[in-house]
Amino acid sequence: MSRRMPRLALALVSAGFLALSTLPLLARGASEQPPSITLYSGRGESLVAPLIEEFTRETGIVVRTRFGGTSELAVLIQEEGTRSPADLFWAQDAGALGALSRRGLFQTLPEDILEGLPGMYRNSSGDWVATSGRARVIAYNPQVLGDTPLPESIFDLTRAEYAGRVAWAPTNGSFQSFLSGMRALHGDEATARWISEMISRDVQSYRNNTAILEALGAGEVALGITNHYYLLRFLAEDPDFPVRQAFFTDGDIGNLVNVAGVGILASARNDSGAEAFLRFLLEKGSQEYFTSHIYEYPVIDGIGRNPRLEPFQRLLQASPNLNLDVLEDLEGTLSIMRRAGAL
Repeated sequence: MSRRMPRLALALVSAGFLALSTLPLLARGASEQPPSITLYSGRGESLVAPLIEEFTRETGIVVRTRFGGTSELAVLIQEEGTRSPADLFWAQDAGALGALSRRGLFQTLPEDILEGLPGMYRNSSGDWVATSGRARVIAYNPQVLGDTPLPESIFDLTRAEYAGRVAWAPTNGSFQSFLSGMRALHGDEATARWISEMISRDVQSYRNNTAILEALGAGEVALGITNHYYLLRFLAEDPDFPVRQAFFTDGDIGNLVNVAGVGILASARNDSGAEAFLRFLLEKGSQEYFTSHIYEYPVIDGIGRNPRLEPFQRLLQASPNLNLDVLEDLEGTLSIMRRAGAL
């Protein structure tokens, strides 16, 4: 992370004056408010608050953040339309970003930002970019799983030997994007059938991926569908945490490589401030933070690999060949989930 932090700012932080969503008036005059942006963040506060605070320390721009579920914030932005107070949207998956892009709610990003990223880290319309990458995996408790073999495919989880032993988080944005990917590769009918069969096999629902890992560690379930980095955080705190993870067979939709990303709203009140924040997330210091603290994959070159992470080439080998633009039909996925009884 950048060390360009004035002593005054450090003093304010330690005294508790510098907050995430509101700051005291700067010394430029008692009546003058500091510049600000409004961020809707589907990324968890505990994960990204340090980055947001660092941005404010470096730029003086206040970030007024509304945290929430990625899909619920995407729906909210659509409902608010041009009246939305948000300047930018930080989503935990490409599907929600695509849903807003297809409705023209983002503005086209500067060409120099787009040119600096590989094609898989920006959409074809050039109005959102990835900030970090991650993979879907199957996490498992070896002791609870016992002699039952790991499933080779996500579709194997509907077999009788896994009944009542699998956890998912249906309200999680990454899970919903995974289902959008399943729809793209296997069709709506097969996706709806998989959801229904999982429910009939007594799949266990949890509020989020962290809760899935906690359940695995406690022995409540044997297997969990999640993102790769959750287990790595648990292991960083407790190397003896009794959970492991694996990919399905290479190319299986259960191994979908997805991204977290940001788009600037077409109705943004502070375009320049929003662009500054987006650029900040793509700087080396922020990218190193994603890799070293959140255990995600960087989207720019020149960032050292965290040894806890699988090599990126291994992710590409495991992932299905899928353009992330196809994940944009969030509403269609949510509709299928509701009809199948998952929501």
